Amino acid sequence: MRSLARNSVLPLTFVVTVAAAVVGYDTEETHWDSSGGGGRSSFGKSGEAGQDPQDQDPAATAPADDGSAYTPRRTEQNARVGAVFEKDDTGDHFCTASVVQSPGRNMLITAAHCAFDSDGKTPVNDLVFAPDYRNGDEPTGLWKVRKVVLDNRWAESNDEDLDVAFLVLDKKEGKQIQDVLGGNTLGIDRGYHNEVKITGYPTSRETPISCQNRTTKFSNTQLRIRCTDFEGGTSGSPWLADYDPKSHTGTVIGVLGGHEGGGDEDDVSYAAYFDDDIAALYKRAQDED
Repeated sequence: MRSLARNSVLPLTFVVTVAAAVVGYDTEETHWDSSGGGGRSSFGKSGEAGQDPQDQDPAATAPADDGSAYTPRRTEQNARVGAVFEKDDTGDHFCTASVVQSPGRNMLITAAHCAFDSDGKTPVNDLVFAPDYRNGDEPTGLWKVRKVVLDNRWAESNDEDLDVAFLVLDKKEGKQIQDVLGGNTLGIDRGYHNEVKITGYPTSRETPISCQNRTTKFSNTQLRIRCTDFEGGTSGSPWLADYDPKSHTGTVIGVLGGHEGGGDEDDVSYAAYFDDDIAALYKRAQDED
């Protein structure tokens, strides 16, 4: 379900020092304009349109470091992760995205296959983001995606090593999303073995699931992790390392996607390794904002 020669990887981590506190949440326990194109085709661990969502208990109900899924609490960190819909929230959510820091304070990261219609060879033009979505409740409402930025090589060949997209959002009530929720930093060339927390939105559930485990090396360009119950809808889920409750930030070192669109087993997932190609894409997303 769910390549090109790589450039040499240079150590680099993007850090933006401003982090906004979110009122009302517990502290954590731990270039294309969107005016063109349309539609999407299912790929990897993106959800199937028309699925009838129904709650399914994850494998565990409390945090664990062994790769068991659990239902996360509503916290400042978890509020930066949300469900992705088309047009509005009347249909099924089919992917996951999260807020990353940027100069424009208006950027998400997700998997490229969540935001590009490979059949029509065009970006999806009507995406909306619902951060901290649970059972129809949207604490900060829906945020409209204005622009999709992904690598042209993904658009041409679905290169699994470039399965990453940045989404630029419109303002909502005069504010940028990072002003409301804060954002995580982007980690480049962080190596293959990291303790991470992954949070995503299976299409079959109306609440998110999280998992904590250690990543492993699948290839020079792909990370792998064992986390239970990460089924369709979890594509784009952030792999978050080094969350600091004092600065209210963590570092996104991957998003669920890449090999086989994120994997063809619910309990094993993949992410494209964030190297200098992803660093260049992140810079282009900022330049095109």
